[in-house]
Amino acid sequence: MSEVADWSKLDQPQILMFVFHPREDWTPTPPGTSDHSIPVADGVSISGRFYATSLDAPSILYFHGNGEVVYDYDDIAPIYNSIGANLFVVDYRGYGQSGGSPTFSNTVSDARTAFEYFRDTLKADGYTGPSFIMGRSLGSLSAVEIASNYGDELRGLIIESGFASVSKLLLYLIPIMTSAGLTEFERASLARLRSITMPVLLIHGEYDEIIPAEQAQVFYENVGSADKTLLTIPWAGHNDILLRGMDKYFSTIREFLLKHSP
Repeated sequence: MSEVADWSKLDQPQILMFVFHPREDWTPTPPGTSDHSIPVADGVSISGRFYATSLDAPSILYFHGNGEVVYDYDDIAPIYNSIGANLFVVDYRGYGQSGGSPTFSNTVSDARTAFEYFRDTLKADGYTGPSFIMGRSLGSLSAVEIASNYGDELRGLIIESGFASVSKLLLYLIPIMTSAGLTEFERASLARLRSITMPVLLIHGEYDEIIPAEQAQVFYENVGSADKTLLTIPWAGHNDILLRGMDKYFSTIREFLLKHSP
C-alpha cells in the first residue's frame, strides 16, 4: 500500500474544468462484446465494454484518455483481440453512459471498484488468462492506483502517453496553476510509483505536446519494477501515436503480454 494523498483537495471547479471533459456518446454493442454497468456509489454506475477473444487469453483492464469514451474503442479493440488479448474498457463518471460527475477523488476510488468488478467478472465467467492493467493519458491516474494497491493480482502495467506526477499534469494543463500546495501530490505520486514492482511497459510520443515525453522518463526512473521498458514513438504527439507507430505499438504490447503470461 502506497502513500495516500487527499485527492479531495483537487476537487475544485476551477481545477476540474481543465482536467475532465466528459462526453455522453454511445454506440450499439458490437457483436461478440458485452456492456457492463459498474456500481460505484448509491445510484451511480460507470459504463464498461468488454471486447473478448478467448477464455484463456490475457485480459487488459483499460482506462482511456480524457475526451474519450468506451465506445471510441470499437475500432481499436479488434486489434487487441488480434494480438491475443481481451480488452475491458472503463469510463469515468459523466463519460459515456456513466452517471455522476468526475472528480479526482471519485476517479481514484472508482478505479479500485472497477478493478474488483473486472476481476470478479472474469472469474465468474470462466476466464483463466492473466490480468494486466493499462492507462492512457488521464487513465494513468486510475491504472497506477490499481497497480500500487493490487500488485499481487496483476502480471503487468502498461502506460501510454501518461504522467508520473499529478502535480506536473496540473501545471501542464492549467496555465495559471502554481506549484504551491501541490507538494503533497508530487510526493504521493512518486511514492506510488516506487511501490510498484510488477513488470511495466511505458509508451510515449517523442513530441507529445500535452504531456511531455520527460514524464515517461520520470516514470521509468522512479517506478519500483526491475523489469521495465520505455518505448518512444518517433515524431508522435499525444493523440497520433497509432498513426505514427501502430505496428511497433502493438507488436511491443504483444511481446509484453506474451513474456508475462504463463
